[in-house]
Amino acid sequence: MKRLFSLLKEHYETTLLLGAAVFLLLALVKPEIQLKQEVHNYLLLADISQSMNAEDMHIADKPVTRLAYTQHLMRQVVKTSPCGTYVSVGVFAAENVALLFMPLEVCANFDIINDSINHLEWRMAWSGNSRMTFGVKAAEATFDYLNIPAQMLFFTDGDEAPKANGINKLDISDVRIGKHVIFVGVGGKEPAPIKRFNANNHFVGYWGTDAAAESAGGGVNYSDASKDDPDPPVAYAEFDRYLSSQDVEHLKEMATEIKGQYIEGIDQPSFYAFVQSQTPAAKFVTSYSVKWIFLSLAALMVIATYLPDLWGYRLHLRRAT
Repeated sequence: MKRLFSLLKEHYETTLLLGAAVFLLLALVKPEIQLKQEVHNYLLLADISQSMNAEDMHIADKPVTRLAYTQHLMRQVVKTSPCGTYVSVGVFAAENVALLFMPLEVCANFDIINDSINHLEWRMAWSGNSRMTFGVKAAEATFDYLNIPAQMLFFTDGDEAPKANGINKLDISDVRIGKHVIFVGVGGKEPAPIKRFNANNHFVGYWGTDAAAESAGGGVNYSDASKDDPDPPVAYAEFDRYLSSQDVEHLKEMATEIKGQYIEGIDQPSFYAFVQSQTPAAKFVTSYSVKWIFLSLAALMVIATYLPDLWGYRLHLRRAT
């Protein structure tokens, strides 16, 4: 043992550099430990009903549809979320919610999540209309299916078709997930025409008042936009266009009824800071990288090889004075 210590003392630089090399090799294998910790778990829910095709939003000063703006906000939420955050994505149309995938960790699955968001479009909808109160009930059932606490960001213009009234409005005061729901309002406050596309997703005009059927409950109920003859009917003049805007009051009313929250979806740091300020919703067993520990030890060993020289130089200065 004494002989070993003597050899190490005589060859301390070699010993330290070999130790540094070992820790560097360990760092290369991406060492991880499993820890159960509180994490943010977001369900990003996109309204893909027809009114979300209204082009009254802007990205980099270019006009975009409400759905395209929703996709941009979603991507930014993912981008600004720290590693360890989990995200799932769903869509809403008519009276139902469809979950596209279960929660995924954002850093390990960044490309997959963004690719799913990029491919959201109106043709995924099973119906062109939307009934928000029924959607909230459907979202509650989706939460039960997830079986994991989550914070739902419901991106929508709140523009129902047919409009909510005493006949078709569903009581949502008994919704259990209210504290986990944030309505993210998307869309302009001024009425705007709704773009209409054919089955090949080619723009053919705007929804007209005569192209929208009246429902028994009252209000517009969008007909099937995929039936082309050769193209679906559109407004024949500007005054004949059906107009839509973000129904802020309706969104706030629903948020109050279920004890949830409403925030306007704006592409600004304050919005993303609000999202990240939410209380972590779930506990996951996650992989925690300890690579930094091995890198730090390797760096310390390299630095330690210079300590004897520095100590000797300090003694030399003392003797010189």
